[in-house]
This record gives sequence, structure tokens and C-alpha cells, in this order.
Amino acid sequence: MAERMSLQRGMNFRSGGRPNIILMSTRRGAPYRDRLEGDGRVLIYEGHDVPRNLTTRDPKSIDQPVLNPTGKPTQNGRFFEAALKVKVGKPPERVRVYERIKDGIWVFNGIFSLTDAWKESDGRRKVFKFRLELKDDGSFAQDIREREELEHTRLIPSAVKVEVWRRDKGRCCKCGSSDNLHFDHDLPFSKGGTSLSAQNVRLLCQRHNLEKHDRIE
Repeated sequence: MAERMSLQRGMNFRSGGRPNIILMSTRRGAPYRDRLEGDGRVLIYEGHDVPRNLTTRDPKSIDQPVLNPTGKPTQNGRFFEAALKVKVGKPPERVRVYERIKDGIWVFNGIFSLTDAWKESDGRRKVFKFRLELKDDGSFAQDIREREELEHTRLIPSAVKVEVWRRDKGRCCKCGSSDNLHFDHDLPFSKGGTSLSAQNVRLLCQRHNLEKHDRIE
């Protein structure tokens, strides 16, 4: 709803002129081996497999494709090409990252820069790996819509988000709304509040989160 588009794929490279978006998960049983490093500021994202409808084999036994059957780049190929341009001095692509923390529950993790990509073996076949680095230094202030709807200040670890979601029962602590929720620092990060403890994080709807800003309540 926030992106005003249907995200059927996990990787979305400038789909229809829209921003780059990827969906990730580090949950047990997730189909791809995504991982976070550097206190969550670096995402190592795994590329995607051959679609099941294009093969009679187990997709997990086939090298991840760079081209589709028509010869055009897959999402792997498009992100990989963009990462290679960074190595020759081109500015990195901005990517909005959403993380699945529970079935049907996705949270916005911030805007990342795509800085590198490579292929490696997972023991059975070749897979793509993409390196993305979190940017929260104001360098992306011209991204218009997310400044209000998707504003990101400081990354809250996935485990803390899950704990807060369960504790607050998926509703705003102020009004009970379940729409457009934000993870809010009770004591603002800018005033020394921590992102590492669920005790300092709560769920607020967009209206109450924007009303609060950096006030201490």
C-alpha cells in the first residue's frame, strides 16, 4: 500500500519507472539466504532462482539465471549490471528494502545503496550475492514520498521488531489503529534512546508518529 504497487516479486529493479525495491527475510525456512552484517547496516542479499514454471527440475539445483528465455536480463541480471557500474565510478542505485518478520507482516528497513555483486557456489549451484549498505545520512533527502510515509531514522534489529509487534499486538499504542504502523523510539535515538531493546520501542500509527517527532513523552 505504501508503494502504491503490487510487489509480487522479491526483486524489483525500476519496475515501470518505480523505485528499486527488494523484499528480504532472515527467518528460518526463508527461500533465500539473506543476511545482515555490521549491526544491520550491511545487507548481503541472495539472488532469485529460475521460476518453477520454467523448469521441470528443482530450481535449487540450477544456477541462478542472468537472462530469461527471451534473452533479456532477469532481475538478477539487472541488479548485477547496476552493481558492476559502481565499480567503474557510477553512482550506486538506491534500493528500498522491506523485511518479512512474520507471515503477512513486512517492515521497512530503510534505503540502501547497491555497492557490489558477485556469484558464488552454495554447494550445489551458482547463486548471485548483492551487497547493499544502509544510507541514513540525508543523502537521499530528495526521495519525495518516503520522507513522510517511509521515513527511516535508525535501524531496529529484526528480533526487536518481532518482540515489539507481539507485545503491542500489531496496533498503535495510542489509538489502536492497525494501519500504516511505525516502530517508534520511546526515548528518541537523537536523545540517547536505544534501538536494541524492545523496552524503548513501540508501535505508533503514522499520525501519532509524525505528531511526536523527537519529543520525550
